[in-house]
Amino acid sequence: MKKSSLILFALAAISLTNCADKDEATAPKKTMKENLADNPLVKISTLPYFAPDFANIKNKHFEPAIFEGIRLKRENINAIINQKEHPTFDNTIVALEKSGQQLSRATNVFYALTGAHTNDTLQDLNQYLAPKFSELNDEIYLNADLFKRIKTLHDKKEELSLDAESAKLLDEYYKDFVIAGAELEGEAKDKLKAINSKLASLSAEFGKVLLAATNEGALIIKDKEKLKGMSESSLRSIKTEDGAYKIPIQNTTQQPTLVSLETRATRKQVFENAWKRADGSKNDTKTILVDIAKARAEKAKLLGFETYADWSLQKTMIQNKENVREFFDGLIPAAIEKAQEESTMIEEMMHSKGQEGNLEAWDWNYYAEMVRKAKYDLDEEEIKPYFEMMSVLENGVFFAAQKLYGITFKRRTDIPTYHEDVLVYELFEEDGKELGLFYADFYSRESKRGGAWMSNFVGQSELFGTKPVIYNICNYPKPAEGEPTLLSFDNAVTMFHEFGHALHGFFANQKYPSLSGTNVARDFVEFPSQFNENWATHPEILKNYALHYETGEVIPAELLAKIKAAGTFNQGYGITENLAASNLDYEWHTISADTEDKDANQFEKDALAKYGLDKVHAVNPRYRSTYFSHIFAGGYGAGYYSYLWTEMLHHDAYVWFENNGGLTRENGQRFRDMVLSVGNTLDYDALYKDWSGRAPSIEPMIKARGLN
Repeated sequence: MKKSSLILFALAAISLTNCADKDEATAPKKTMKENLADNPLVKISTLPYFAPDFANIKNKHFEPAIFEGIRLKRENINAIINQKEHPTFDNTIVALEKSGQQLSRATNVFYALTGAHTNDTLQDLNQYLAPKFSELNDEIYLNADLFKRIKTLHDKKEELSLDAESAKLLDEYYKDFVIAGAELEGEAKDKLKAINSKLASLSAEFGKVLLAATNEGALIIKDKEKLKGMSESSLRSIKTEDGAYKIPIQNTTQQPTLVSLETRATRKQVFENAWKRADGSKNDTKTILVDIAKARAEKAKLLGFETYADWSLQKTMIQNKENVREFFDGLIPAAIEKAQEESTMIEEMMHSKGQEGNLEAWDWNYYAEMVRKAKYDLDEEEIKPYFEMMSVLENGVFFAAQKLYGITFKRRTDIPTYHEDVLVYELFEEDGKELGLFYADFYSRESKRGGAWMSNFVGQSELFGTKPVIYNICNYPKPAEGEPTLLSFDNAVTMFHEFGHALHGFFANQKYPSLSGTNVARDFVEFPSQFNENWATHPEILKNYALHYETGEVIPAELLAKIKAAGTFNQGYGITENLAASNLDYEWHTISADTEDKDANQFEKDALAKYGLDKVHAVNPRYRSTYFSHIFAGGYGAGYYSYLWTEMLHHDAYVWFENNGGLTRENGQRFRDMVLSVGNTLDYDALYKDWSGRAPSIEPMIKARGLN
């Protein structure tokens, strides 16, 4: 659920014009009523699938639309609370589901743009609204009268003769209210509201500061000789108007350019710009993240839990922090051993090339690529020509979906988008029935935060009669004008991953929006996406999309064999950097409310040493605390473990496919019907067992990672 806010500030407090909207700033002012009447975020869209009308949406529309949505949301909630009728499922639970439609319409677009194409206006508005959203959320979930109605229904649930989905919805509302603190009283509620407001502000601030830090962390190089090793096409893509070269940094610790840069000093500069982007710079996040961790611990204590992780892991598949710890401890020794073997091998390569001293983090990818070439005769530059972006999308990602699920795709150029680089496709069922709209926004830019993700402009719901309108966001480097977009193999896999999320949303088949599609536990939501990665390397799929961008030649069988053989290469590094980040998340969210103030850097150092995750010198966490957006600005606080947890699920699930005929429509339909289409209507363990016939095993993951 997206948080809402109160209308409690003067409209002049924030300017809603920027350089792109100068014509709007000089236009005659209309009354608020007229503004709302003309506001494309208030009106129901007339575009197919109620898609956002980006041709007419401007900065100026967000503030009044969001505030009107807040007013209507509050009006809806008050109507539920103040009605004289005894609570029924329809007048309470269904009414809650129906509340806030206009607010969702506005905020779905607002949050899409603040992530994928933001500007100063949207950032300022987001910063201001964050605590207001928290206030309205508390106004709902901490309302004693509203909770009393829900509890009355929940206590007599067996007497209501509800269908399975409706019964699940009632359970979810009851649990959500209890988890949010509905059972607190008096001063405790007031204190919780203050903490929630503080956390909302801090998280918004972390995201804003981190975006600035990432953009300003780009490395400017004037001497082309220092960039030796980069391809001419890559150099052209980062060349600035004044003839210099600007190397942007991505959200992770390791950076793509480190694979090819021959000059060690340049590699070190790139790495350190990424590593220190929000530590010691003017965009320092250390104080913010410590304040977030402390406030979360205080919130957990107030709600009766020892740590934030104990509170946060309710309703997850893994259930509690003890299970998280056990899961980690079962992986760390083998991961570190594998990473140390790789480190020794890579350092030997470095020394053989005349570079003395210890292998450092900025050396790893460069010399690891040499090891890969030597050991597997596999060169990343040899691979890229076969992974042209549009072919990966249409002949790979879409083709796999058609083979498994029967769906087809049609490019739409008549649907307006928020940026010229965004592509739109319409999806159809095997029988031709309309399924939804898909937006693909693949290129990186300064207005976009790092990483890759999926979300909805419009969610599926039988209650509202809506079909999904879904977008995928990635951050692929944009080539120079007129040149092809050639992806690394990892970036190609990322496209399959994000479309796995999209399929989870497109195949939703729920009446109630709160239970629909990807509205599931965070340690289950990554399962469909990671599972979809498997098809990126399936021979039948690869041969359809891995075509040389110049000759059209299908990727040679020997190159496919090399890619497969190299599948476990560098996996020690990959899982160790993930475990290091996951453990940082775990440690930050298992501090108690009584813990003294922490120095963020020392805390991070101690947290890694505690589990031996600092033993391999050149392997660092995938995210440092200072730029760990997932946990401090996203929804993954105490939940980053879920990527490894769902990796276990997806490897196990692929074994089921292999044992039952592989890539077939029958298997795809079964997976769709029993996993992808059920949303949050079933217990996750039961769902998995019903589909696969057994509980998941960690062994396929261990084998895939080459850890055994």
